[in-house]
Amino acid sequence: MPAALSNPQKRYLRGLAHDLKPVIMVGAKGVTENVVAETGLAIERHELIKVRVVAGDRGLRDEWIAALCDRVEAALVARIGNIAVLYRRSQDNPLIVLPKA
Repeated sequence: MPAALSNPQKRYLRGLAHDLKPVIMVGAKGVTENVVAETGLAIERHELIKVRVVAGDRGLRDEWIAALCDRVEAALVARIGNIAVLYRRSQDNPLIVLPKA
């Protein structure tokens, strides 16, 4: 599990994510192995991604977002409606320099 982000770090990452488009979509089948694999690849390459979660109710949507974060070892930066912003520092090529905590 990644280290928890401080509020200034989350604020900084939310600013960077503002203009991003969702690159992953979690559909009716939920968090499948394919979704986890694609999310892992996308977050390793970009470090900061948006995920669209299409679920009927808020509880299920929150559960899927938490499961996805746990399985790809990413931190949840923000969730607004059905869009979640995830962050994980790239192991091979870090692109984003976070402000000090």
